[in-house]
Amino acid sequence: MTTADAPPGLDLDALGAWFAAEIPGAGDRLDAVLIAGGKSNLTYVVTDGAAEWIVRRPPLGHVLATAHDMAREYRVMSALQDTAVPVPRTYALCRDAGVVGAEFYVMERCAGTPYRRASELAELGQARTRTISERLVDTLAALHAVDPESVGLGDFGRPEGFLARQVGRWKKQLDASHSRDLPAADELHRLLAANVPAESATGIVHGDFRLDNVLVDHEDRVTAVLDWEMATLGDPLTDLALMLTYHRLGTGAGDGSGSVSDVSAAPGFLDERAVVERYAQGSERDLSSFGFYLGLAAFKLAAILEGIHYRYLNGQTVGAGFDQIGEAIHPLLDAGLTAIKENS
Repeated sequence: MTTADAPPGLDLDALGAWFAAEIPGAGDRLDAVLIAGGKSNLTYVVTDGAAEWIVRRPPLGHVLATAHDMAREYRVMSALQDTAVPVPRTYALCRDAGVVGAEFYVMERCAGTPYRRASELAELGQARTRTISERLVDTLAALHAVDPESVGLGDFGRPEGFLARQVGRWKKQLDASHSRDLPAADELHRLLAANVPAESATGIVHGDFRLDNVLVDHEDRVTAVLDWEMATLGDPLTDLALMLTYHRLGTGAGDGSGSVSDVSAAPGFLDERAVVERYAQGSERDLSSFGFYLGLAAFKLAAILEGIHYRYLNGQTVGAGFDQIGEAIHPLLDAGLTAIKENS
């Protein structure tokens, strides 16, 4: 493959020279295929004909480096190499933007499928689907059991006041996308701000943990946790609550054609109560204030969806399905209110 035929974002001649110098055993003549891209980081399969690797770089044209920090992703995966958390092996980080136009890193290509749709799991049957959902929860508990200091991540974030900052952050995000009055959002924010609990022990927060951000092999084992771009130190119970809120959105997605994964609707997948119970069995964290975390997760996703709705109203979205986003916010906010009121 020539550089002219290369996928966007990679200069294969420059990348090949860098690979030959930095990756043991790699050749300098490379082929590449873009396998994931868009607003998130771009992911490529790169091969020299004898071996394969994954290369990750920020989106094209992105200027806010802090939002797509390659070194951050690379650091957390490297730190977790010898823990019970399955992550790809990391090979090299390139801080020189001159090679492909941005920082990038190279990691192992792991076997497995990022299941996104209930229809994909339905083909496996209820027993396998249950096993996959159990192992997903177990993997999250294993991540949250890692002591950040012990793996060199003691300075990876600012855990003190994490929950209060999250409440404030997503309120600002919601305000920035204001196009209509949302009394339920105002009420949920008021209750969140007034009921911030004592935080559970500091841990590594993935920030977007769900089934389509992990790889599962043909024996239903989780082989790799991916997409660490939102990882930080904080209260890990936010990961559990966000995963369950994604599941709630997915269960209500109907035909599963929207952007939200609907895996939780697959027969055999653990329901919310079973997810929480299994997590509690594998964790020592106090779940007595979990309603707050569910309320916060609903508020966060509502802010994200309202931002999409705002861009849709202003003609800044491309594709189908965006006209329904605005309506999806209401049941989400109602569920958040119910969760935090039942917990108060």
